[in-house]
Parts: sequence; C-alpha cells; structure tokens
Amino acid sequence: MKGEKFITVKAGRIDKVLAQELDISRNQIEKLVKDELVSVNDKTITKTSFKVVEGDEISYAFKEAEKREAVEIDFDVEVLYEDEYLLVINKPSGLVVHPAPSVKEATLVDWLVKKGISLSTISGEERHGIVHRIDKETTGALVVAKDNKTHEALSEQLQDKSMGRYYLALIDSPLKEDVVVDKPIGRNPNNRLKMGVVQHGKSAKTAFKKLLETGHGTELIAAKLFTGRTHQIRVHLNTLGRHILGDDLYGFKSKRDKISRVNLHAYLLYLTHPINGKKMEFTAPLFDDMKRYMAKYFDTEALSEKIDPSALDAAFSNRS
Repeated sequence: MKGEKFITVKAGRIDKVLAQELDISRNQIEKLVKDELVSVNDKTITKTSFKVVEGDEISYAFKEAEKREAVEIDFDVEVLYEDEYLLVINKPSGLVVHPAPSVKEATLVDWLVKKGISLSTISGEERHGIVHRIDKETTGALVVAKDNKTHEALSEQLQDKSMGRYYLALIDSPLKEDVVVDKPIGRNPNNRLKMGVVQHGKSAKTAFKKLLETGHGTELIAAKLFTGRTHQIRVHLNTLGRHILGDDLYGFKSKRDKISRVNLHAYLLYLTHPINGKKMEFTAPLFDDMKRYMAKYFDTEALSEKIDPSALDAAFSNRS
C-alpha cells in the first residue's frame, strides 16, 4: 500500500480538504476513511467530519487489490473497445461479473486480472474496475474502469443519466403498448433468490418499447434503464404479467433443454469519455442463441431496422 502525505494550508472538515487536494469525490473520501486509510498527525481518522487546522500533516493511501487465489481461465471475452482509461466488453451468458463467497467458478474480474489489465479499486478489491453489473445469464455491453478517477467519473454519469443502456429481450407474450414502469424494487420477502416490487424498496424505473411480434405469441422488445436495480427489467416485466424467455425464476414456463438461459441482452451502451469528453456509443453483437431465434421468426430487414442504434435512440428520446 503506497502512502502519500501533505500539509494542509486551510482549516476545515477532513473530507472536504481531501476531496479538494486529491480531486476525487466525497464518496471516495468516505470509503478511504471507513477503511482507516487516512490519518492526521499520525493518528488514524474514523469520521469524515473530523476538523483539521492549518499545518496538520494528512496521510492517506489507496488500498491495493488483494491477490485472489488463481483460478483456471478457459474462456475469452470479446473486447468492443479499449484505451488506457476504460474497456468495453461483450459479456457472454453464464459468466459472473465479480467474485463473491458463493462463486466458485472464474469470473470476469479473474479474466481481467489474468489479461494483466490495470483496474480501479474504488468499488472494493473484489470488484476491480466494475462500474455496473450484468446478471450471470444476461449478455451484452459492460464498461470497466482502469483507474479510480475514471471509475468515479463513470459512476457519476450513471447517476446523472448521461451514461445508459438499451436492452433487447424476447418475452413470452406481447406488450399491450409501450410503457414506463416506475415501481420500487427490493428483496422478495418470501424468496431470497428473487427481487420484487416492495413498498419500501429502492426507486426503480424502466421504459419498455415494442419492436417485433413473432406471430407465435412471443415478442422482441427494447428496454431502457433509468436506474440499475438487481433483476430490474425482469421484475418490472413481471408486474405486467410478462416474462423473458428462459426466465423461470420470475415465471416463464419452459424446460431448460429448450431455452437454456434468460434471453436478455445489453445491446447498446452510451457514455461520455471521462478524459476527452467525447460522446461514445457501443453496440454489442447478439450471441448465437438469440440470433438463431430471431432469424427463425423475424424478417431480416425488419429486424435490422428495429434494432438499428439510431432507431432505438429515437424510440426512447422522449422518455424521461
């Protein structure tokens, strides 16, 4: 752990002084203090409200990523974009994003570490670089930050909605109309594996757009997330009496030998580059299972028109 120190030239709260000195957010400063990585005159500080005076020596350190026991990596991940600050990948189904006590198999973070990619540690050592999650069975675009400053900037974009995602999903029954669902989500009190719309849950908002019906009772839809709750699209669809093909957790009735996973894909990701300010948009190619289904039931030209990025941008442009 590499430590740094400086002499304060202005009195005030430790979080404000550090935020100004390091040019990082108060949230990140709060994490440094919580992890006992900040001291004043060699005394560890435990509260962000601690007052410093001119001439105090402030020491701080960023926790280095702990080395996880090596796991075998027998897969590769498609890289959609990479520069020295960030990486955008197309996550395959079945890949868990970051390690957890219950996860035994290799994760995306393990793959990133094996590739030797420098990663931020702002979300905690087990979540190197991960700005936003995608469920294990869900596929598609995901951005990874290579340093803490980039991570913080991207997290702020998630909060102010200048960064966002459009998803494609195949559902078991057509929507009656385009709709916005704005209902709070929390842990299902009757099943800890599920989330649900609960009275005191966290705010959650999703816009759904009809795209193409198959003629066999199913439909391709697009969804735009305004928040990022666990299973958000799946839970909000369930409130409409609709389910994603393969999502037997929330009510889709089919055997796994027919549809092996949740047919949900993070198709388009847009953001502003944290360093150069350039507006960027990434389209993640569909994986073979969803491609085969669409090729079987949809006209190729009509499908291309509906999922064209500019068409999706236009479809959601007036939804806020």
